Amino acid sequence: MDKQNSSFRWVIFASVIFAYLIMASQRTAPGLITDQLMNDFNVTATTIGLLASIQFFVYTSLQIPMGILVDRYGPNFFLITGAFLTGIGTITYSLSTHEVVLFLARILTGVGDATIWVSLVLILSQWFNAKEFSRLIGVAGMTGSLGFLLATVPFSAFVDSLGWRNSFLSVGVLLCMIGILLYFTLVKKPNQTFLKKQEAQNERTLDLLRRIFSSRQAWALFMCHFGIVGGYIGFIGSWAVPYGMDMYGMSRIDASQLIMISLVGALIGAPLIGWVSSRLEKIKLPYVLFHIIILLCWSTFLLFKGQPPYFLLIILFFTIGFGFGSNSLTFSAVRLSFPVKESGLVSGFANTGGFLSAVLLPSIFGKVLDLFQFSSDNIGYGYFFGFITPVLFSIIGVIGVILLKENWKKSGDL
Repeated sequence: MDKQNSSFRWVIFASVIFAYLIMASQRTAPGLITDQLMNDFNVTATTIGLLASIQFFVYTSLQIPMGILVDRYGPNFFLITGAFLTGIGTITYSLSTHEVVLFLARILTGVGDATIWVSLVLILSQWFNAKEFSRLIGVAGMTGSLGFLLATVPFSAFVDSLGWRNSFLSVGVLLCMIGILLYFTLVKKPNQTFLKKQEAQNERTLDLLRRIFSSRQAWALFMCHFGIVGGYIGFIGSWAVPYGMDMYGMSRIDASQLIMISLVGALIGAPLIGWVSSRLEKIKLPYVLFHIIILLCWSTFLLFKGQPPYFLLIILFFTIGFGFGSNSLTFSAVRLSFPVKESGLVSGFANTGGFLSAVLLPSIFGKVLDLFQFSSDNIGYGYFFGFITPVLFSIIGVIGVILLKENWKKSGDL
């Protein structure tokens, strides 16, 4: 089959994007039921923070290894297996009777989730020519934010209607069905291999890893992504809904609307910031600007002792989401700073920085809340001191983007 001229490539695109949409929604969906988990399992805020972090920890730790494995064995096996693992993990989560089972379920989900992005990129590169790929990878990136958006008001209403257990059970079954769909669209129908093996290139991979870990530019990109991703994904995925309910007396659906506002900001910001960067033919200038804006936003929560006026709260959530859209500039800088043969590993390294901060923030935030006993008298102080964490993370991001160099290679050398 001539993949790049086949009309079937659009079926491939639709099925892979749909899988990414549903899998991405499960990164933050558990944050909607934080209070219910604390009540049902009688656990502390620190435990909930660790539970929110574990999926991101697994995802983060597998990014570079997954890139190497997908290159060697092909993306079909890993994407299909990942969909099933995410589904089984989500079903297990819904049936959990003990907090240990909750952790095991999120670990399974994290392993499955770790397969999606690198597999998706390679699949699209195989089925679409370079011009189509450059457009569709942007659509794929926005799909992740749409997945987060799905896990706000729509999923919150689903939880209120069916209960959290039935809601997660339904999504888990859907993900397993998606795994079957992917098998037929990626393997069975186009008569493609399920698992292929290429010659290992261990020496080359080790050399690239050594070069990455000794590169100032790679570490600057790591810090950029660390500073801009963790505050947004880490807070949105764990404490944003409880924050709205505790500090502003919102219902769960109303609090989830805060997340939706932030996600709308991200959906608008990502393509707009990319367009501005392209028009200016600069990456560092807009990236510095948005890193500083995000730092100021998180600092504003401290200025108002954790409870800014409601109208300002809306502006802050939207602006943080909008600024998060600039994280795509990390990978634009990777593409322009490193040869193509190294860009995959460097992208994985930078992405590791972003999701490492997403792992750390929920746990640290939960620990701070526990220090103030999570009572109505002290909860305001707990959130106030909790917001110090995203402020510190943002400072690391600002340092990283300042260290970023713009003396890129010519496009012909990449």
